[in-house]
Amino acid sequence: NGVNKDIAILQCHGEMDPMIPVRFGALTAEKLKSVVTPAKVQFKTYPGVMHSSCPQEMMAVKEFIEKLLPRI
Repeated sequence: NGVNKDIAILQCHGEMDPMIPVRFGALTAEKLKSVVTPAKVQFKTYPGVMHSSCPQEMMAVKEFIEKLLPRI
């Protein structure tokens, strides 16, 4: 019904993920862009990262959250 059409989405993916290939992550991001406002979807990949996280990804998550949440 379009209620959440403008929701911001950050999707991160390790380029060496053996469990979920990065191309499936990219396909998911493209599908999301067909459901919500495309400019609100960010898809970030991280070279050498497997099915885990890395400091750069955690920094991206932190920055994403800080942009969206009001300061208290």
